[in-house]
Amino acid sequence: QVQLVESGGGLAQAGGSLRLSCAASGRTFSNYRMAWFRQAPGKDREFVARITWTGGTTYYADFLKGRFTISRDNGKGTVYLQMNSLKPEDTAVYYCAADPSYGGSRAENYDYWGQGTQVTVSS
Repeated sequence: QVQLVESGGGLAQAGGSLRLSCAASGRTFSNYRMAWFRQAPGKDREFVARITWTGGTTYYADFLKGRFTISRDNGKGTVYLQMNSLKPEDTAVYYCAADPSYGGSRAENYDYWGQGTQVTVSS
């Protein structure tokens, strides 16, 4: 089992940046595909970005249009989400998730979840 703890959320102005971190503990971090999802009030949880075990391949939701970057440091057991050019519609609770096998873009594929970190973007 792996435990995930997100940090780095907060309040940002439109056009600004935030960097989220997700620290993993427990099992070997490099054995897990990692992803970020988000959930805005009254909406379903949606896929944001994911990264393979070694970090060699990344995938992003189409709506991001290059504004966010996912990365990982297996030595530190941490996955990051750099968020640039933030928009008010990016306001949500952001969750990191881990899966030892396929991963993918569906939330139900992920076995382990953090508690989430709130990101609020003001206009």
